[in-house]
Amino acid sequence: MNDHHPTVRRLREEAAALCTEEEITALVHQFYARVRQDAQLGPIFNTHVDDWDIHLAKLVDFWSSVLRRTGRFSGSPMTQHAALPGLTADLFHRWLALFQETASTQPNQAMATQAVAAAQRIAHSLWLGYQLSRDPRTLPQALDLGQQP
Repeated sequence: MNDHHPTVRRLREEAAALCTEEEITALVHQFYARVRQDAQLGPIFNTHVDDWDIHLAKLVDFWSSVLRRTGRFSGSPMTQHAALPGLTADLFHRWLALFQETASTQPNQAMATQAVAAAQRIAHSLWLGYQLSRDPRTLPQALDLGQQP
C-alpha cells in the first residue's frame, strides 16, 4: 500500500489525532532529563551521547514516527544499541520503569498508554537483538516485562 491508499491515510489520521508534536516533545524531554539523572542509566547515556540537543531531536523524530506515523525518523537504533558494552536486562527494565513513570505524569493518557506499549515492544526487540549481536549461537532470553522494578 502506498501513502495515498485510503487505509494508510486513515491510519495516519488516527495516529495524528492521538497526540500533538508538543506532547511528544514534552514526553521525550522529560523522560531523558530523568534518564540523565538516573544512577544506573545516566552514566551510560552521558558517556555515549555527545550532543544532547541533537540526540533529543532524533528521539522526538523517532517517537513522532512511532506515535503519529510521521515517518520523520531515519536511523538504526539496533546498530547503535548493539555497539554499547555491558547492557543487561536490568538496565532495560530500569529504562522501561522510568519511561512508564514519566508517561504516567503526562496530561494525555491516551498517548501515554500507546507510548508505554510501544516502549515495551521496542525495549524487548532491542534486548533480543543486543543478545544476538553478542552471541549469535545462543538463543536470546526474553525481556520479562513482569519483572520491572
